[in-house]
Amino acid sequence: MNFLESWQKRQEGKENPYISAKDKDVIVIGGGDTGCDCIATSLRHGAKSITTFEILPEPPATRADSNPWPTWPRIFRVDYGHEEVKLKWGRDPRVFNVKSLNFEGDANGNVTGVKTTLVKWSKDDSGRWTMKDVEGSEKTYKCDLVLLAMGFLGPERSIVEELSVDLDPRGNLQTPRSKYNTCVPNLYAAGDCRRGQSLVVWAIHEGRQCAQQVDADLMGHSSLAGPGGIVNTLL
Repeated sequence: MNFLESWQKRQEGKENPYISAKDKDVIVIGGGDTGCDCIATSLRHGAKSITTFEILPEPPATRADSNPWPTWPRIFRVDYGHEEVKLKWGRDPRVFNVKSLNFEGDANGNVTGVKTTLVKWSKDDSGRWTMKDVEGSEKTYKCDLVLLAMGFLGPERSIVEELSVDLDPRGNLQTPRSKYNTCVPNLYAAGDCRRGQSLVVWAIHEGRQCAQQVDADLMGHSSLAGPGGIVNTLL
């Protein structure tokens, strides 16, 4: 994103323009690694205040019954940016169950605030989580700078609709287990569009394995390396 990238270039000694958070009330919409980096960078710029909106509920301190080992522990975590803000101002910058409704601004086009509402999460009849606005919980947060760190929301719907690709329950392109072919002949998927929001190392790994499957499907076999660099000539 522009905020982080432009500042990183300045750190490398380049004389490029950058977005400064100095003396500003900063709101970061979204969490994860990108959100944390936005928090920490704003703090280093000398922001007046920093608040982060998380649309999901605050995770529990320990594993819930629905989150047993060996699944990934969905628990409350404090990353470096959160800890630094708490050390400076005595509070964690995150507020949970908050949905942004609209931006407010002045006559010059500068942002002055974000109108929000609290949301409540519950499961529907099919067991899927849904959220509803909490009536009467609207609140406007004053700000001079808004940073969007909302992450990946799924593959582009225009592509999905145009090609009539099947989706999995999470809204990603559906493929057979450990395979990369979709329901559309000669259409393959790898990376975030297949597995959901993840790390670049997974995108690289899946791209390589997808290439191996494409090679095998076209040629009847493949000499491309599989996981761990192993070449399986039977593919």
